Amino acid sequence: MTDASIFPHYAQRRPVRPIGGLRKRVFDVVGSLVLLVLFSPLFLLIAIAVKLDDRGPVLFGHQRIGHNGRSFRCLKFRTMVTDSNARLAAYLAENPAALAEWATTRKLRHDIRVTTTGKVLRKLSLDELPQLLNVLRGDMSLVGPRPIMGEEMALYGDRGNHYLRSRPGLTGKWQVSGRSDTTYEERIQLDSLYVEHWSFVGDIWIILKTVPVVLLARGAC
Repeated sequence: MTDASIFPHYAQRRPVRPIGGLRKRVFDVVGSLVLLVLFSPLFLLIAIAVKLDDRGPVLFGHQRIGHNGRSFRCLKFRTMVTDSNARLAAYLAENPAALAEWATTRKLRHDIRVTTTGKVLRKLSLDELPQLLNVLRGDMSLVGPRPIMGEEMALYGDRGNHYLRSRPGLTGKWQVSGRSDTTYEERIQLDSLYVEHWSFVGDIWIILKTVPVVLLARGAC
């Protein structure tokens, strides 16, 4: 359901069909099913590693904003300690530089909340594999804008309309254009360009470019 209280500027926006239509959706369903089967042994190994490193749950779900402003639970392998929110608040309160970095990028290059296993998963983007389930359910697409939290919509301004026209992606222009080496403004611009100039061939090209980016850990935190 759309939460107009989070981004009232878009509350009266008329719902639109996601870019790509049926062709993109069929590709997402088939692709996610194939990848889930192929990666099922890796899923098991990662789940064991996460559990052995830190006794909390294997999966982590965070509310993100999807197509037409619909909120959904974005799945990841858990890479942080179970009391991550409390640790983050305490760390930011004691470190002004980290607070400024967080306010600007919503990320920390030296994140004290990340577990040992989590660092490896993030480096190789393996923590995002459970999002294949989000793709299968229709929350996300294999390729699309970076899934964002509700409070981030204010940073998108008028370009938030571009974001809401598409399902968020497991990969996208941001992921193959520097990832964490890009500024937040650059990420927004890349998301907007993707939606404005979407093509099926473009999606295939982004997927092909994602492989070396992930294998070489380019732009990873």
